[in-house]
Amino acid sequence: MPERRTVALVTLGCARNEVDSEELAGRLAADGWELVPEAADADVAVVNTCGFVEAAKKDSVDALLEANDLKTASGSGARTRAVVAVGCMAERYGKELATALPEADGVLGFDDYADISDRLQTILSGGVHASHTPRDRRKLLPISPAERQSADVALPGHGTATVAPAAAAEDLPEGVAPASGPRAPLRRRLDDSPVASVKLASGCDRRCSFCAIPAFRGSFISRRPADVLGETRWLAGQGVKEIMLVSENNTSYGKDLGDIRLLEALLPELAEVDGIERVRVSYLQPAEMRPGLIDVLTSTPGVAPYFDLSFQHSAPGVLRAMRRFGDTDRFLELLGTIRSGAPQAGVRSNFIVGFPGETEEDVAELERFLTGARLDAIGVFGYSDEEGTEAAGYEGKLDEDTVAERLAHISRLAEELTAQRAEERLGETVHVLVESVDGEEGAVGRGAHQAPETDGQIVLTDSRGLLPGRMVEAKVVAAEGVDLVAEPFPAPGGGTPSGAARCTEEAGT
Repeated sequence: MPERRTVALVTLGCARNEVDSEELAGRLAADGWELVPEAADADVAVVNTCGFVEAAKKDSVDALLEANDLKTASGSGARTRAVVAVGCMAERYGKELATALPEADGVLGFDDYADISDRLQTILSGGVHASHTPRDRRKLLPISPAERQSADVALPGHGTATVAPAAAAEDLPEGVAPASGPRAPLRRRLDDSPVASVKLASGCDRRCSFCAIPAFRGSFISRRPADVLGETRWLAGQGVKEIMLVSENNTSYGKDLGDIRLLEALLPELAEVDGIERVRVSYLQPAEMRPGLIDVLTSTPGVAPYFDLSFQHSAPGVLRAMRRFGDTDRFLELLGTIRSGAPQAGVRSNFIVGFPGETEEDVAELERFLTGARLDAIGVFGYSDEEGTEAAGYEGKLDEDTVAERLAHISRLAEELTAQRAEERLGETVHVLVESVDGEEGAVGRGAHQAPETDGQIVLTDSRGLLPGRMVEAKVVAAEGVDLVAEPFPAPGGGTPSGAARCTEEAGT
């Protein structure tokens, strides 16, 4: 009888990391590992780290140390024998992280994902797998986007022909997605949420001066539409009702496949997948928004009129220093175009304050934009140097106290403005995807204008007959900060709310 091998995946960071963790879970399950939810119950704790900003890196280190405490604590009841780091921080720092954090028994880069089972077995058996030497992953793919599809490069969340399992689908463990194409990964869900992310692409060709992500995630490369559709169909079969398309830049989708408008064609197909109630697109670049894409996002039944726009700032001087484009008036014009097609569209964005050279006038310009933008969710970050970025070498750095003061000021403004925006939704009809139902909170879910984890939630006043995954039509009756309270409409003829509603109210259908 084969030895029982257990593994727990601890995921930090963004939705892209969540997809990567489920790919690792699929590979491990296909090779006989038993997946357990808690690190304390696992032989190996795999921590999928985030390496984006200093706070995220600290959280990743803390998670690795916490897992190591399980390994060393006497009498804790934990069975953890090894702790392994994967993900962006592991890829970005490699040997440097392994040296600085000897508590990690292994530091694995993206190139190790295809052989994750062998790597963990080696480590669990007391062997050593050499940590990789970090490299600029942008240089691994051809400069020309049109030549990238044939490149043999590890792309987490994409899969490759060289690592596709020879076993037929029926030979895979229950709950593991079979590879259905040359770039379709194995995948196993790590929770039973009715929402799941699907990777649309990887990497980024933009060169924002503050961002290190392209250096360790690589240049932009799209997944083929057939693979995205195939994975979505599998997720629907697993009970998923909403998919969220993720990548570093979804607006670039298709440029390496010969058609920059490919997303406009793919979205209606995804919305028609049997069982899928709602399709959401994240990570959109304002400078790349096209009229055709706006039209599809605001008028397609089953596609959420939701715009996760990466504005970052609105003062033109700051944006130029960031190597980005736009200004307050152009951004407000873009939002006006979106809302002319879908008045109830949801919009969120992130902003950096305290960027090198930012003046009080620039902060005032950002305030002008935020006040006029009516955003549903706002993330605000204080600038800090990221090694390897152009901005780290800029002059005109602001002192920490000034950055902290501006961060606190804009954060307070953002909180006030998003609460006002939530109050504007009083009386609106929303379609709520129920995500949890319990005795204390009742039924809790999200509307079309709310993405998972980041944008608030909707509490339903009546949870009778509701289960997670149900789509409910309801009227907003109260706001609590960015969160809403909504009263479900009765089903025709009375009874519990209908689950057949699609998220089309904003599109006017």
